[in-house]
Amino acid sequence: MSNLFKSIKNKAPKGVLIYLLGFYVLVQFSWWAYMLVNLNADVYNLNLETLVNSEYPAPEQLIQKAELDQKLSHRIWMVLGEGAVFVFILLLGFWAVRNSITQELQLAEQQKNFLLSITHELKSPLAAIKLQLQTLNSRDLPVEKQKQLYARALVDSNRLEKLVENLLLVNKIESGRLPLSKTGVNISDLLNRLIKQGYPQMLESGRLKAEIASDLMVNADEMAIESIVINLVDNALKYGGETEVIVCLSSFDKSNLEFSVADFGAGIPVEEREKVFERFYRRGNEEVRQTKGTGIGLYLVKLLINSHHGSIFIEDNTPKGTKFVVRLPQKLT
Repeated sequence: MSNLFKSIKNKAPKGVLIYLLGFYVLVQFSWWAYMLVNLNADVYNLNLETLVNSEYPAPEQLIQKAELDQKLSHRIWMVLGEGAVFVFILLLGFWAVRNSITQELQLAEQQKNFLLSITHELKSPLAAIKLQLQTLNSRDLPVEKQKQLYARALVDSNRLEKLVENLLLVNKIESGRLPLSKTGVNISDLLNRLIKQGYPQMLESGRLKAEIASDLMVNADEMAIESIVINLVDNALKYGGETEVIVCLSSFDKSNLEFSVADFGAGIPVEEREKVFERFYRRGNEEVRQTKGTGIGLYLVKLLINSHHGSIFIEDNTPKGTKFVVRLPQKLT
């Protein structure tokens, strides 16, 4: 029986008690408004009957009847006016409460997904490093095989380091403890260096292509720009499937430059293009997800771009896929 109750409870719409309470208050208010109008009508009829049975002359009765009509109309309009204000405030309050509850539920769901994903993201490379070290310790392997295991362990440790750095970076930005050291940065040279050093195999295979204009400058923190670029490129390689990823840098106008990362994967639905920049947000169910990630990469990118007075948005790629577009103020030389 308890399991059945839990099942019904889980299937019930979230916040249904709020709707029931609101419906009850509206019904009760409508009933009391109706009663007040009827009470005023009864008082009016009683006064009118008294006036008709009085000894006042006909002209005086007409004058007093007009006054009674005016009082009745005034009281009815007062009840309706105050009632309309009450209903408006009540509906506004329920709307605010509903939005607050919805946001809290969404945040709780995102935090649950984050805990599931961060657990997996920490456990997987740790388990891989442990296995590689155990293999090196327990077997007499050829030198070439040892180098391969050391290289894999290094990749996994770098993955862990990057994850921890992103978490610490988000915490510092949100708490205002990240002083950005903005200087003149040649973003063209920086992008070329990051892509050549970080993705040599992707460049060689043709999976990653770079179209970078030369000698573009920004007034920025170099470490922040590196984090923006790496997160966007990694995101495109991860979610673009096996499709090509194109990185472009160009001058957008006289005062801004444009940096974009495009893939030809499944793309992002229009209704989710703002949500992907929210903290902990990831599409789908975390318990059955196949792709790696924690839901903080794009959130971190958005924070860093905002701190540089820039903007980021998502466009459809051609013929399919996703294109992240970043615009930053250009430092004119």
